[in-house]
Amino acid sequence: MNIVMFTNTFTPHVGGVARAVSGLADGLRGKGHCVLVVAPTFRGYPEHEEGVIRIPAVQRFAGSDFSMPLPVTLPLRADLDAFEPDIVHSHHPFLLGDTALRVAAGRKIPAVFTYHTRYELYDHYVAQDSDVLKRLVLKLALGYCDLCDHVIAPSESIARILASNGVKVPVSVIPSGIDCSYFASGNAARARDLLAIPADAPVAGHVGRLAPEKNLAFLADALTEFLTQNDDAYFVVTGDGPMRAPMQRHFHDKGFDRRVRFTGVLTGGDLADAYAAMDIFAFSSLSETQGLVLAEAMASGTPVVALDAPGAREVVRDRINGRLLAAEASAVDFATALSSLIRLNETEMQRMQKAAHETAEAFSAETALLRTIALYEGLAARGGPPVKPADDLWETAKRRIAREIELFGNVAHAVSDAVLVEGPENGNLQKNPAGAKR
Repeated sequence: MNIVMFTNTFTPHVGGVARAVSGLADGLRGKGHCVLVVAPTFRGYPEHEEGVIRIPAVQRFAGSDFSMPLPVTLPLRADLDAFEPDIVHSHHPFLLGDTALRVAAGRKIPAVFTYHTRYELYDHYVAQDSDVLKRLVLKLALGYCDLCDHVIAPSESIARILASNGVKVPVSVIPSGIDCSYFASGNAARARDLLAIPADAPVAGHVGRLAPEKNLAFLADALTEFLTQNDDAYFVVTGDGPMRAPMQRHFHDKGFDRRVRFTGVLTGGDLADAYAAMDIFAFSSLSETQGLVLAEAMASGTPVVALDAPGAREVVRDRINGRLLAAEASAVDFATALSSLIRLNETEMQRMQKAAHETAEAFSAETALLRTIALYEGLAARGGPPVKPADDLWETAKRRIAREIELFGNVAHAVSDAVLVEGPENGNLQKNPAGAKR
């Protein structure tokens, strides 16, 4: 099959969505399918990429590390005519997500959308703590789902949120896959040596994009308490983003510079080594749809302490492979949970590590890939043959006009619901009230 993917974030940007899209594209190619990725330009992107079309984009949009691509369609026509896609897979409901629907309509091919992100929890990039904006982006994303032929939810929690908000199209739960054997092969001694951490020191770690929506102020407070409780422990932070400098200042002001390591972004074997060097993984985000790093950590045999939220609750089994705390838990509660796990006796720690490995196997890349391919094939079999826009200009024009009306209608309904209906309960926004505050 020929699959064209539209995504607003892609390599070299580092984040869960970029890694999920890249991993899926590579996996599909490995199974003999052809994949064309349409993505924005990012600073440092390769000049020559096989199977990728870059769209001009505004860099570091709203002070973030994201690019904002221009939602264009016409410049892609020649490339898409040559590629002859059978399926359109959109990974965002805005910008290039709109382009994805236009392409699908123009060519009479199915459109699949993966609901990677809880956009209502990202409003700080545009308007701080705006309930109207939160309702607007949520309604836009939910309306976008019903313009597609099928939606992929990365977790059961997200599938339930979509259903409770009235999404009508079929939804399949397919977590983004990971290479379990790869993350199980990390070299802890090598990473600790590079980071100047004693071989026998307790180490808590975190991997992820360092951004405000990840609840990192809470995490910094919790790890400060953890380091206070354990004067021989270290904390390793892997990733980068706008919260790196504030976190570094926090640990400096608390006097913990000597026992905190910021590695920056790591990839490949260095990332696997970093996971292996951790005795326990700390994760406080409440804005995830899946939390891919949790499965990666468990593939390395590292138990996790996390807050109860979508994504985390599908991976962390309390007192089996880690600790799952209430979303409202305090920083002290979180630190105490970390301390209790890191001080387990050898037998209990081995039991948790074994359970972590077993959990990770459920998120294997091969399982996710086969389920996604089966979905593509089922949708393609139910539809008619794809068409090129030039083959029937009038019919193509009618389909595109109808799609533009649908896109405009989605925006109009979202604006109406967001502005005219008072109260944050509109659209079931507060599925996790703590997530909007931390």
